[in-house]
Amino acid sequence: MKVSPRDFPLTGLAQRFVGQLAHCQRLQIEVLEASEHHVLLQLPYSDAIIGDPDTGVIHGGVITTLMDTSCGTATICAIKQKYDTLEISPTLDLRVDYMRPAQPHLPVYAMAECYKLASSVAFTRAIAYQESIDKPIAHAVGSFMRISPEMIGDVFRAALMGPELGKDNDNAPDGK
Repeated sequence: MKVSPRDFPLTGLAQRFVGQLAHCQRLQIEVLEASEHHVLLQLPYSDAIIGDPDTGVIHGGVITTLMDTSCGTATICAIKQKYDTLEISPTLDLRVDYMRPAQPHLPVYAMAECYKLASSVAFTRAIAYQESIDKPIAHAVGSFMRISPEMIGDVFRAALMGPELGKDNDNAPDGK
């Protein structure tokens, strides 16, 4: 079954958000899909992210970054869907439990959800995996501060929403 942008209308917003983050650009993190219920990100394998040169295993800090980014992106999407607005949501707390090292030469995926939006905090959980979500590399839980939409500058808002300020382009057929 082929996935279309209409299946995940928040994907464009998530892609633009992740694309604004310098560390995500450097790590080449890509948004594969996003909805009000989840986001799916991909971290490609590269020599630049190896933590142990003898084994080729990815550095744990890179996995933590992937988990934090996926949870933060899930928060942005959940807020947009529920309140039809953008909010800055910095990480308050993130716990990552590592289950096993990532296999060298394979991409790592992170599936995250924002399962609770309180008035000032968003609560998230995520799983990092490679070939099967049933064989996780790591689990994460996090909380993110909700900061008023007025705190987002016009330049950042335009970058996330598209060329027209305040216009929601997430329902466009091409997902942009």
